[in-house]
Amino acid sequence: MTNAASAASPSVTGAARSELASALASCRSAFVGIAVFSGLINLLALTGSLFMLEVYDRVLPSRSVPTLVGLAIITALLFLFQGLMEITRGRMLVRIGNQIDWRLSDRIYDLVVRLPLRARGSGDGLQPVRDLDTIRSVLSGSGPAALFDLPWLPFYLAICFAFHSLIGLTALGGALVLVMLTVLTDRLSRQSVQKASSYAAARNRLADSSRRNAEVLVSMGMSARLLARWRKLGVAYRGQQQIANDVSGGFGVTGRILRMMLQSAVLAVGAYLVIHQEASGGIIIASSILTGRALAPVDLAIGNWKNFISARQSWQRLEKLLALLPAPAAQLLLPAPVHSLSVEKLSVPAPASEKVLVADVSFHLKAGSALGVIGASASGKSSLVRALVGAWRPSRGAVRLDGATIEQWSPDALGEHIGYLPQDVELFEGSIAENIARFAPDPPTESVLAAANAAGVHQLIVNLPEGYNTQIGEQGALLSAGQKQRVALARALYGNPFLVVLDEPNSNLDAEGEDALTKAILGVRAREGIVVVVAHRSSALVAVDYMMTMTQGRQQAFGPKEEVLARLARREPAPLAPLKVVPQNAV
Repeated sequence: MTNAASAASPSVTGAARSELASALASCRSAFVGIAVFSGLINLLALTGSLFMLEVYDRVLPSRSVPTLVGLAIITALLFLFQGLMEITRGRMLVRIGNQIDWRLSDRIYDLVVRLPLRARGSGDGLQPVRDLDTIRSVLSGSGPAALFDLPWLPFYLAICFAFHSLIGLTALGGALVLVMLTVLTDRLSRQSVQKASSYAAARNRLADSSRRNAEVLVSMGMSARLLARWRKLGVAYRGQQQIANDVSGGFGVTGRILRMMLQSAVLAVGAYLVIHQEASGGIIIASSILTGRALAPVDLAIGNWKNFISARQSWQRLEKLLALLPAPAAQLLLPAPVHSLSVEKLSVPAPASEKVLVADVSFHLKAGSALGVIGASASGKSSLVRALVGAWRPSRGAVRLDGATIEQWSPDALGEHIGYLPQDVELFEGSIAENIARFAPDPPTESVLAAANAAGVHQLIVNLPEGYNTQIGEQGALLSAGQKQRVALARALYGNPFLVVLDEPNSNLDAEGEDALTKAILGVRAREGIVVVVAHRSSALVAVDYMMTMTQGRQQAFGPKEEVLARLARREPAPLAPLKVVPQNAV
C-alpha cells in the first residue's frame, strides 16, 4: 500500500504533510496486514501452475486416478483459501479508505467553511470534498491491490528462470515492455487528466452560478448565451476526457494483448524446449500460467493509472489547502466579555488580497451601547463588521472584547459571545427552531423562544403550519426574504451574546419588522450588551446612541448620535482626525 500512497502523494512539507501522513500512518497496521495477505495470495497463485505441472508430469505418466483426485481436492482448497484472502484484502482496502476519510473529514469541512474567508474562492467551494472522495475511492478500489502485487513480479520471474533460462528471458522481456507501457501511460495521460479536471471545474462553476441566478437568466434572455458557453466548456471537457480515456484504454488493451501474446510465446518456447528434451510437458503449461499471473498486476495498474493520476492531483490540492489553513491552535478559555468593545487602528484587506478595504478605524464602546455605521456604498462598512465578528482577519490593528483580542478565543468559544446578521441572509436546511438555535444539539426550548421573542418573530413562526418545526428547505427557500431576515435576527440573538452585529438588518423588513428590530436593539442594550448596526435606512438607527460615518474605507466621524447627525446636517467637512465627542454621562 505504500506504493499506492506514493502514487497519490508526492513530497509534501510542513503541517500539511503531518496531517496527511498521519492519516496514512493511522492505517499502518492495516497496510502491514494487506502486505501479508498479498504475500499469501501471491504464494497461493502458484496453485494453478503447480497443479498443471503435477498433472502433466506425474498423473498422466502414472495414470493414477487417486493421485488426480487428491491433487484436485488440495487445489480446490487452496483456491478457496486464495479467494478468502482476496476478499479480506479488498475489504481491508475499503476500510483504509474509510479510515482516511474519517481522519480528514472534519478538517475538510473546516477548509470548506474557512476557505472563503481566507482566500479568493472559485467554483462552488466543494473541491476539497471531491478531492477527499477521490482519494478514498481510489484507495478502496482494485488499483492499490495491483501495486501490492507488483513487488512479487521478480519472484515469478525467478521461478520462470528456474524452469529454464529461455522461459525466464521471454517473461522478463514481456515484463519490461509492460513496464514501459505503464510509464508511457502516465506521461501521455497526465496532462489530459489535468485539463479535463480544470474544464470540469469550470462547468461546475457555471452550472452553480446559473442555478443561483435562474431568475435573472430567464427574465433577461441570457440562457441561450450562457448555454453556448456551457457547450463550449462541455466540448473541451469531453475532448480532454476522451484523450485521457483513449490513452489509458488503448494502453490497457495493448497491455492485455501483449500479456496474452507473451503467454503464447512462453508456450512456444516451452514446446521448443520439450522438442529438444530440455523441459517436461508440464513446464509448458505451468510457465504460461505463471507468466500470465506475474504480469497481471502490471496490466491492472495500467488500467487504473488514470485514477492514480486523479488521486495524486487531489492529494496535491489538499496539501496546499491544509498548509494554507492549518488547524486552529487550542486556546485558553477566557471569561465571557461583559464590559467593552475596542477597535484599535483597524485595517482590513479582502481575503487573499493586498487591497485594503478598511483603514485605521478606531472606536470604543461600553456595555449597553449601540453604534450605527453609515456611509455610501463600497465605503467599507460590511468589511468592517466582518472583521468585528472575526470572519475576516485584519492586516493591522485589533478588535478587543474586554481588552482581549478576538483571536484569543477559539472560533466556537467566540461564537457564543457574538450574534451576527449578515447583509446576504442565508438559512440552512432544517427546521426554524434548529436555525434559531444555531443547530445546537438539544437546545433549551426557553432559549429558542426567548430569541424569537427578542426578535419579535414568535407570532410569525407560530402562524406557520408546523410552527417552530417548519422545515424551511435549502437556503430557507420556503420563507420570504423578510421572514428569513427576521429568523436570522432571532438566530443572532440566541444565547444573549454580548456583541450583536447587524449588517443592513432592515433591508427586507416592513414597518412591523422594523419596529421589532428597534425593540431587539433596545433589548440588547437593556441587558448590557453591545450592538453595531450598519444601515442605509435611518429607521434601523432609532435605537442607537452612537454613530460613525465612513468614506472610502476610512472613519470620518464618531460620537454620540446627535452630535454626528448635527454635523451631517450642517454638511461640515470632516476633520483630518476622527471626531470623537463623548459626553460625561456616556454609558
